[in-house]
Amino acid sequence: MIKSIDNVKQNSNSQILINHNKKQQPTFKGGAGIKFLDSFVKSQENLSVTRFVQDTTTNWFPKAALSRSKADFWEFSFLEFLESGLFYFAAPLLGEHLYRNKLFKKIQPKNLKQDISNNLPKSLEEIKKSNLDKNLKKQLISTKGGIVLACLAVPTLEYALSFAKNLFTLKVFKISDFNNVANLSKDQKEDSKQQQKVEKHAKKEIIKAGVLSVVGVGAGLALAAKGHNSNSALKFSEILLEPGVHISKLLHKAGIKSPKTDKFLADYLKLDFVNNNGKLALSKGQLAVTCITGLFGYSDAAKDRGKLDFYEVWTRVPLVVLYTIFGSSFLDGGFKKLLLKHGKCKDLLNKDKNGIINVPTRNELPKIAEKLATQNNTTKNVELTKLIKQKALITGVPYLFSLVAMGFTLTAVTRIWTQFRYNHLQKSAKNNNPQPQQTFGKISPAFSGFKTVAH
Repeated sequence: MIKSIDNVKQNSNSQILINHNKKQQPTFKGGAGIKFLDSFVKSQENLSVTRFVQDTTTNWFPKAALSRSKADFWEFSFLEFLESGLFYFAAPLLGEHLYRNKLFKKIQPKNLKQDISNNLPKSLEEIKKSNLDKNLKKQLISTKGGIVLACLAVPTLEYALSFAKNLFTLKVFKISDFNNVANLSKDQKEDSKQQQKVEKHAKKEIIKAGVLSVVGVGAGLALAAKGHNSNSALKFSEILLEPGVHISKLLHKAGIKSPKTDKFLADYLKLDFVNNNGKLALSKGQLAVTCITGLFGYSDAAKDRGKLDFYEVWTRVPLVVLYTIFGSSFLDGGFKKLLLKHGKCKDLLNKDKNGIINVPTRNELPKIAEKLATQNNTTKNVELTKLIKQKALITGVPYLFSLVAMGFTLTAVTRIWTQFRYNHLQKSAKNNNPQPQQTFGKISPAFSGFKTVAH
């Protein structure tokens, strides 16, 4: 964590350092209801907390309520909470505490250690446009690239987590067959060869993930220590930090120019950290990479436990991944347009020249409230209360709708469909009409599920 700097201070590199960490926020006075809405609004602006709550509500709680067996309950609980920790907190914790202030700080030149640490949260663009010493800029870019490279251990471990879940279920409940985990089969028979296969493959992938994680950290340290001396390494660091920006530049050269596309690519293909009041915080791009890697980990681990596990994964998880990455934001745009069309929340909803509707952050609301209080001859607290209610409405409606749709509905439909597939397969076997053997890789897994039902 950056130490608080109460006054503007000139350091040895002619760099102005300003304290952004202890901004004095006016005390907000309101009833319990409005304070709850205020807390909700603030939580929505913390990506780690927001997505953790969404993920727990949409994934764990519905599964817990609709769990099919004791093994089913404990294995998805094991997976969901470890996974949520990896998704939302591992990258910020590693980047901010272990890497920024410990491992990577140790390898920096003694006279630049503090300057590098203080400026790491700045974006690549801010660093390039700053008045910092040229050598310090290079050190910052290569160090930022090195930290992100080291944090690729997070998606690597996420891939292996599904195999750890398989191993957990096997060791604790002596179950390797998904039909038994989901309580589909009444005889609960286990195949010893399948159990050996599940255990062997799980251990192999877990070890591989550990080795790759160590390699990633080592490569990141090497990039941070020596990368500033190489133009190629610096270019690699820039692309690694903001691949979306570089893709946009290529699209521009091809004559494809769209501010909305540029913004989307910059946000969701950004592997650099977000600056959260001087701290390294989770970015949408980091979350996207981890989620997509996790999807393929789910898929590969499911193959070991039978086709129904594999089909269930590809029926449910792609939708969950999209929701985890985008949250309720895919509904936000339409809801904001609807509110704007009907003249609601006019003090907060503003459409820019590119047609993008922007909403002020919670920290910006007090200033807006001051202006409105002067215009309307009211108090700042009255106007701030109105703004918080509007902000909660803008954020809360898409959020709640997504929780219901992606939570109980998707979980229930997935379980019903899996049971239907199992019953269909059993009926076909009794009628001496066995399902044709399929290789998992021959067709898209998403369509394999539909093909099973069609037989």
